Amino acid sequence: MNEEDKTISELGEFGLIRHLTQDIRLKNPGTLKGVGDDAAVLDYTGKLVVVTSDMLLEGIHFNLMYTPMKHLGYKAVVSNISDLYAMNAIPKQIIVSLAFSKKLTLKQIENLYAGIKLACDNFNVDLAGGDTSTSLTGMAISITALGEGEKERLVYRSGAKKNDLICVTGDLGAAYLGLQLLEREKKIFLENPEIEPQLEGYDYVLQRQLKPEPRADIIEFFRENNVSPSAMIDISDGLSSEILHICNESKTGCKLFAEHIPVNQEAENLAAEFNITPIVAALNGGEDYELLFTISPGEFVKIKDNKNIKTIGHITDRENGHHLITSDGTFIPLQAQGWDTFENITDK
Repeated sequence: MNEEDKTISELGEFGLIRHLTQDIRLKNPGTLKGVGDDAAVLDYTGKLVVVTSDMLLEGIHFNLMYTPMKHLGYKAVVSNISDLYAMNAIPKQIIVSLAFSKKLTLKQIENLYAGIKLACDNFNVDLAGGDTSTSLTGMAISITALGEGEKERLVYRSGAKKNDLICVTGDLGAAYLGLQLLEREKKIFLENPEIEPQLEGYDYVLQRQLKPEPRADIIEFFRENNVSPSAMIDISDGLSSEILHICNESKTGCKLFAEHIPVNQEAENLAAEFNITPIVAALNGGEDYELLFTISPGEFVKIKDNKNIKTIGHITDRENGHHLITSDGTFIPLQAQGWDTFENITDK
């Protein structure tokens, strides 16, 4: 099949991005990094400006039936500044563009902006401008985040080297399981509105889905302890997708060890309810907004006592492939099975 005959759904999200941007050539010397990483990097007379943008669409990225407006505003900011932290940069400003229908009330929009402002306050970010518009098809939130980075400290996806250690912050899979819980209770409610949602005992997974936190603390830890990751990315599309991004950009292979991938106990309990293997949720779930990074073995001594960081594998030669190693030593090839915006698009 010729490239021009492919559909958007066949290309997928990342294939479409590559297809649309493969002919782009940078024209300005001040553009240090354009398409292909967590954020752009601009050099304005020696000061590096790091820029990223993200869009959330009702019905695709969020459901207003169970997503509080304040949480939505907070999460919209977090999803953007997490990309800046993934570059080892410091968020400074955001620009918010919002489209919504007349079905929403003023109070709902006020609550949305309350969440946006709370995130700005928590992470010392200025709300510097934006735009609003009407929508006939549901709400859309687009945020552009700008940050500062030091040239010698910025981290890209392309710096991983053979024998580097693969590390992850926090725990994985809880956000995905929180979403499964919300979707289950929504379905039950739609079938019988008299039944109260059963959400007790799952505060952690619900918070991870509805109000995630970016890892500003880890970036501060890096600076205080002079830690220099060789590559880094935030986990928004699932661990398997993100490590493959690093390996593809760095032209390497990898080994991840299943027994070292951190999963919260509450998430494990809920996974059992859904008959989901916890490691599958961690690999493919997404929306954790944790940091996945690589460091040289010599840097390990600087991070080994940080309980928020786990070493889960190492980088190999590209020819060795990309594998998950189970506790019994079985090698399972890693596949990018995380979130794909265009996965379910079909041509009419």
